[in-house]
Amino acid sequence: MRIVIFCYCFVAFILPSANVGAFHDDIYQPRVPPELIDELQDMDNPYPANPERIELGKEIFFGKGLCVTCHNNGKGAETPGHSPRDFTDKKWQEVRTDGEMMWVLRNGSPGTGMPVRVGKGINEEEGWSVIHYIRTFVNAD
Repeated sequence: MRIVIFCYCFVAFILPSANVGAFHDDIYQPRVPPELIDELQDMDNPYPANPERIELGKEIFFGKGLCVTCHNNGKGAETPGHSPRDFTDKKWQEVRTDGEMMWVLRNGSPGTGMPVRVGKGINEEEGWSVIHYIRTFVNAD
């Protein structure tokens, strides 16, 4: 019985707090499965990046999407393990596509604290709007 309790505690408490730094050695490394990268890099945002859509994305980012909780003003909060993405990083904005960001919103980011958002809190259209808003961070000072 002690072994069962030990194993449960190890899995429930020790493993989640372990350093997951090796999962993404490079902050510019894609967080999507390699077998999907080509498809996702070709995926475009189906909604226009107009002021109304960007404003909707901002409302969701700071509201029900809960994005602000970890991503703050776009730079991301300091957290143990993998810090949230810095959306103000111009290189990151250049190398990551809208399709990749949507995949992360739909699936979370394994090895990080990024949860599933699309389907759990926001719908797909709202997710695309958030992506348009995230794209505005690269021009922020």
